[in-house]
Formats: sequence, structure tokens, C-alpha cells
Amino acid sequence: QVQLVESGGGLVQPGGSLRLSCAASGGTFDDYAILWFRQAPGKEREGVSCITASGGTKYYADSQKGRFTISRDNAKNTVYLQMNNLRPEDTATYYCAIPTKPCTLIAGSRGSLSDRFDLEVWGQGTLVTVSA
Repeated sequence: QVQLVESGGGLVQPGGSLRLSCAASGGTFDDYAILWFRQAPGKEREGVSCITASGGTKYYADSQKGRFTISRDNAKNTVYLQMNNLRPEDTATYYCAIPTKPCTLIAGSRGSLSDRFDLEVWGQGTLVTVSA
């Protein structure tokens, strides 16, 4: 079974950037879509971005469009989340996961990633704190 490990979190000032990585081991990585979601203390989890197995299609939640970019390198069994122009409200623990449904079904008809997803596998998370 695929195991996922996130890294790259940290403390950053508003307007700054971070790149998160999700490294996979076991299983056949390029068979799976990968979802990034986040959860802030006391809040529900929310979808951030999703990338198809081939990397050909990407989805974002409305609040991340234009600021975040998801990518994957199947040769390195790694998915990345480049986060630019970070805001204090982006503070959360970020997780990568294998969702039970394809990205397109999580995104819905509008093409914006929703918070309605179930997970097969997820990592331990990496904390992102955006603060001056």
C-alpha cells in the first residue's frame, strides 16, 4: 500500500511562499490521483488542490486559484504544492492523500475543488503558519 509523507511546512510572513512536498513509497504511485487538503485548529478540513494520476489535470479550491500550483513528478514519486502570496488564513496543517473518488468528482460541475471527499490513504501532515 502507498504511504505518503509530507514536508516543507514552516513559518512564513504574509505574502511569502512555501513549497510543500508529498513523497510516496510502496504501491504504484502513478496509478493514483493525489489530493492536498488542510485543517486549521477548530475548523473542518477543506480541499486545497487535486491532481490526476498523469498530472494532466489539476483542480483548485476557489480561494487558492492563482496563488497555489500543484504538480507531480512520477519519476520521483512526489507531488508538490507551490504556495505563493500566503495569507494568515492559510495557516493550517496540510495533508496529502489518495482520495477514494477521482479529482473531477471532488471538483464537481464548476471545476472548483470541494470539501466533499473521502480518503484511502493520507500522510501525517505538515504545519504551515502564516504570520508576521
